[in-house]
Amino acid sequence: MTQQEYEVLIIGAGPAGVAAAYLCHQQGISYLLIESGKRVFQGIATTYPAGKNVFPSRPKDSEEPFRVTALQPPDKPVTVEKYLQYVEHFVEHEELNLQLETQFEDVQEERQGYLVSTSKGALRVKRIILSFGSSIPKELTVYGDAKMVAKTLDDPKKYIGMRTLVIGGGNTAADVISSILRAKREAEDDQPVYWAHIAATFDVNKETAQRLGEEILLGGHVRLLPGAQPRIGEVDKYGVDRLVIRTSEVRQSDGIEIYNALSFPMQNVLACIGSQGPLPVFDKLGLQSIACTEGVCRVAKEGDRLLLLTADFESTRKGIYVIGGGISPSFMCISGSSIQERKHPNLIHTAINDAYTVVIAIREKIDGELSKQ
Repeated sequence: MTQQEYEVLIIGAGPAGVAAAYLCHQQGISYLLIESGKRVFQGIATTYPAGKNVFPSRPKDSEEPFRVTALQPPDKPVTVEKYLQYVEHFVEHEELNLQLETQFEDVQEERQGYLVSTSKGALRVKRIILSFGSSIPKELTVYGDAKMVAKTLDDPKKYIGMRTLVIGGGNTAADVISSILRAKREAEDDQPVYWAHIAATFDVNKETAQRLGEEILLGGHVRLLPGAQPRIGEVDKYGVDRLVIRTSEVRQSDGIEIYNALSFPMQNVLACIGSQGPLPVFDKLGLQSIACTEGVCRVAKEGDRLLLLTADFESTRKGIYVIGGGISPSFMCISGSSIQERKHPNLIHTAINDAYTVVIAIREKIDGELSKQ
């Protein structure tokens, strides 16, 4: 079977990825944009609370304009829902070559580029733009398989009519619970949401707590499970994948453990346990990074690992570029014989302008290759 071939594969349909796809389209560069989620800007959709405003923020002391003005948030604050609606319309109107619900799996180097494996097949590309952000969810590590547990909230309505378990003690978990409670309330569903956290206390800010409190006052049913630990992923006698979570545990002197536990179908479970960032993916691809040491890094923390990139965002593997939030808050910029830390704010503005820098650099390289033929 013949693989599809493109000049550029763009992985991740956030602001950086969509901007890169649009610019490739404008520059006449063959490309494919793939996204593991069900929509473009999936990371923003799942991390911004409902009704939160989106702003056209620029880095401090920077007067650089948005290089793709069509993706710039309005000067007047607009809710994230309206902004996402506009972006989806933009992608459809421009007929960008987009493939949703497609997982990037592996890359093999070839003579003329790369062979890339995805969940929907393999394809050959000359260059790769990694544009996934920093919010790659952590995996829920339990005995057995827990891959069916959701990491993001796509549609609160899917949890109507069922007992739901949300794992995680921070703002994201609280916002997810608020959204589910609202959907349940509107559907007159009184099934509870269980909120589990491995620690004894939950840690949310005042604004998030207020939103959740309002939903509870309006009749939302939340049952707290402090100190609870997900332990086992299993399949029951009916063939249903379930997650067992221990709510209390006592270890006796004779070695016997006595515990209470709850079991939920995995399709009823969301794990809001934070993000791990893209470093594991960078390591898998063999992209070099440098660990920060005292006196070298001014933005990142000591011990943090920063990617080595050129000023055009090309990594140490030729033809593989990295842009967007995945390299924030800084990276190590290779310039001639020197390597220096460079600030990189995690903003829509920064991501879009990264894409502009990379696509223009790729266009110049393609033109240079054509001139030699």
